[in-house]
Amino acid sequence: MNRRKPSWGGDPVPLPSLEDIRTASQRCADVAVRTPLLPYLGPDPDILLKLETLQPIGSFKLRGVYNWATQLTPEQREQGISTTSAGNTAQALGYVARHFDVPSRTLLPETVPDAKLNAITAYGVEPVKVTVEKLFSYMLKEGWRDEPYCYLNPWGEPQMIAGSGTVGLEILEDASVDTVYVPVGGGGLAAGVGSAVTAVNKSVKIVGVQPEGCPALKESFDRGEGSWVSPTDTICDGTNVPLIVTEMYPILRDVIDEVVIVPEKVVHRAVRELALLNKVVSEGSGALALAGALCTDPEVRGKSACVVSGGSVDPDLFARIVQASA
Repeated sequence: MNRRKPSWGGDPVPLPSLEDIRTASQRCADVAVRTPLLPYLGPDPDILLKLETLQPIGSFKLRGVYNWATQLTPEQREQGISTTSAGNTAQALGYVARHFDVPSRTLLPETVPDAKLNAITAYGVEPVKVTVEKLFSYMLKEGWRDEPYCYLNPWGEPQMIAGSGTVGLEILEDASVDTVYVPVGGGGLAAGVGSAVTAVNKSVKIVGVQPEGCPALKESFDRGEGSWVSPTDTICDGTNVPLIVTEMYPILRDVIDEVVIVPEKVVHRAVRELALLNKVVSEGSGALALAGALCTDPEVRGKSACVVSGGSVDPDLFARIVQASA
């Protein structure tokens, strides 16, 4: 793949205001669940879990996709809605499309596993398989401008970021915490949660968490600009995004205080302990925030909230992780 500048050629993504996020919260109340903030039942004290696995589609993505779709005109929605995703964003898109009774489709890699493909098509989404090169070309070289449906940028759509910010708003409404841990892929969830938390209480620390197999945000922070990385194997497929685009870098730099990179074995531990202790089914990316907290000295992190972002996990993989010894 040609590692050109990671940019779609637009302006920096704006920071959503607290009013934007509160308005998104009111809109999303029609569809999204206000998820609980529950104690982690493991040995480490002072960790709370924001269980976005309890959303109707099992992922926080519903908040942002629905907030975006409500801002389209009826005529725009009737054209159909589309995105580029092989996972939770595509599932959220299908759920929202059904809500509005409009067609939906997603571009995704031709190598998408059958389990993921089936999960997407179950929501009525039309899958359009392309090569990885064509997928990134579509996103970064303005191929989306020729999209026949209304296109949702899964990383940098402001209304989607504001919708994701409702997660952070709810955390601070429900508890007093010192640190919030958020998984980072393209950066939309971290940007939204970080924007909300920073607007309400600047003293709360925002920590972005990535797997050691795909540390694109850490690389970008080290370089001072949006950057590519060469990913290696990770069970965190939902955050296995090998770049931070130029347009997203400024907002992430503004709202994230620290990036924690976690080993695969700690992600496995987090998935297993969520299942066995809290009875929560989480995908690898969904367990990343907890893994980040587990890698940090409790005296350093203080009372912490971890966003358990999604539960779309392959059943066989999940069974192997849960049954494995620590």
